Amino acid sequence: MLRYVTVLLALLFALPASATDAGWAALREGGHVVLLRHAFISGNTEPANFDIEKCNTQRNLSERGRQQARKLGALFGARAARIEKVLSSRYCRSLDTARIAFGSQPEIFDALNQLSEDPDERSQQKQAVLEIIRNFSGSELLVLVSHLENIQEITGVSPREGEAVIVAPQDEGVRVLGRVVF
Repeated sequence: MLRYVTVLLALLFALPASATDAGWAALREGGHVVLLRHAFISGNTEPANFDIEKCNTQRNLSERGRQQARKLGALFGARAARIEKVLSSRYCRSLDTARIAFGSQPEIFDALNQLSEDPDERSQQKQAVLEIIRNFSGSELLVLVSHLENIQEITGVSPREGEAVIVAPQDEGVRVLGRVVF
């Protein structure tokens, strides 16, 4: 009985490692799109005075999130193919994750903003992101920094804060090649 429990535990702990290994292999290979959820933030909801143009009215990266973004950038630099381009949501937590991790100003791509509650606008956002993914033909990496709901909508995956989901186009959607948790 103890042998079966040991084997079961070994399999459970091996699954996340192999998912991370597949993610790193895809990142080293290059030629892929990375959907990156912003790093750790403070707070659970946007303040009542939320303004997309003012960082002090938004949920922002916590100190832990800034550390996570630095670690993420260092690991990308050491273990991944070169990054060709970084696109980001307009939200400060996404922009800051991109700036800290990759050391440059990302290009704002509004389709990566928090998903609209309007079904038509939501569909347009998803299609715009899918179009970027389908049209990417570089040999390096394209990083899209966004939010939980956006990545779920595109992939069906619920990434943790600071998690990378590596994708490739497939039919009308995407195929998840791997994931990396930082």
